[in-house]
Amino acid sequence: MRLLCLALYQMFRRDRSNARSNGISYECSNRSQPSLPGTFPRTLYGLLSAWSRERIPWGQVHIFWRDERYVPPDDPQSNYRMAKETLLDHVPCPTGNVHPMPTHYPDPDVAARHYERILRSYFSAEWPRFDLILLGLGEEGPYCIAVSRVTGPQGTKPLGIAGKAPAEPSVRLTLTLPVLTHAANIYFLLTGVKKAEALHNVLAGTADPQTYPAAGVRVLNGNLVWWVDRKAAALVTHQQLNDSSSA
Repeated sequence: MRLLCLALYQMFRRDRSNARSNGISYECSNRSQPSLPGTFPRTLYGLLSAWSRERIPWGQVHIFWRDERYVPPDDPQSNYRMAKETLLDHVPCPTGNVHPMPTHYPDPDVAARHYERILRSYFSAEWPRFDLILLGLGEEGPYCIAVSRVTGPQGTKPLGIAGKAPAEPSVRLTLTLPVLTHAANIYFLLTGVKKAEALHNVLAGTADPQTYPAAGVRVLNGNLVWWVDRKAAALVTHQQLNDSSSA
């Protein structure tokens, strides 16, 4: 597990030990609320910026986005703006290492193709392999996974697409599901009682991915970790915990 994953793990577990690593890539996003970036990601990024400033070689970190509302980067609804204000403005990550999704094109499909070119310029394999992807879980599951079960023109397999969400602003850019499955580490971050039913259904293993898109998230050669609070885990059974630990 690379250094940023370890830093988050240590922060969650209140372990203050140090670690070393070579460069890492880090994908960040959030979708906790239908209109504004959520409270929990703001808190997480704030804690991470304070705790990891001297613990992570930020000059070796590249940050990408999993999804983005199709709004200007200074819009209050922008995921990029939230990450910038709560994390990026407070850590020495070079500007050239930050890769937000473009939202200035008149056609969001053009923007998605542009972001795919950016990704392919940094990853040589068919599918990018992020060291860490952070995922949230709405009551209905992450939007980006719901819209990413598609192929591109003439059967191509895009890394990113434009789609519509059930909440405003409806137009979004998102990475596709195969990008998630090739990650080295996926962390699901959940808090609050409103996430309890979704989490229970996903861990039950019988959830319809069309209803609970997170049920379709798998890692081909990596780790999938659920970080949840007591309220979000209120409906989780001991059997589900055992099954998820052995998966």
